[in-house]
Amino acid sequence: MNRIQVSIVDDHALFRRGVADIIRYSGQFELLQEYSSGQHFLDHCEQNCPDLLLLDIQMPDMSGIEVLKKLMEYPLPLKVIMLTACEDDQAVLDAIRYGAQGFLAKDTLPEVILENLQQVYAGKTVLQERSVHILAQQFRQMPMDTAMTRTSVQQPHAHLLNEMTQREQETLRLIAKGLNNKLIARELGISDGTVKVYVKNLLRKLNVHSRLELSVWVHQNLNSSEFNIE
Repeated sequence: MNRIQVSIVDDHALFRRGVADIIRYSGQFELLQEYSSGQHFLDHCEQNCPDLLLLDIQMPDMSGIEVLKKLMEYPLPLKVIMLTACEDDQAVLDAIRYGAQGFLAKDTLPEVILENLQQVYAGKTVLQERSVHILAQQFRQMPMDTAMTRTSVQQPHAHLLNEMTQREQETLRLIAKGLNNKLIARELGISDGTVKVYVKNLLRKLNVHSRLELSVWVHQNLNSSEFNIE
């Protein structure tokens, strides 16, 4: 079976090579290419297009956001995850607007990096807790006739929570904190497969279609301190 091809764009050589080694020795991914600048990647992306791109958001000559904008001119089937040491509110919104499938903090554990790459390749959006808060704030400022808001106000929140089991509520709380399935399973002492069942149930009960929408629903509609997601 062909392995998923990953390229990395980051101007810090030590960090870039460290992530490259994680990819190289993973067994499930293939390191296609390393690039020290966004322009270098753009010069070669049509000839060497990866399945997944890990893209540093803060680079001196061309930022990750600028690279994303340029990529909109290319009909390439790649998916992009932004790498960041600190999340700027506007940068998060711009990256999502220009097509990024998620964010990874640069101190993310190796096994979590690999799991998140797999999730993005499968079509999911991967965000850390800070990014979820930023997007939730953006959704709060949207007009009340947006699709997600209509879904959120159709039923009383207490009624929706009452339809969830205790374990589903715990899973929802941890999703809102930015944890992936593996970390949720570890936190609750259950299997990854059981977590997937809970997530599927939550998507159905809240009538949403992604983990991101689950997180936004919590931050829009529930008291953060009472639901223990601060």
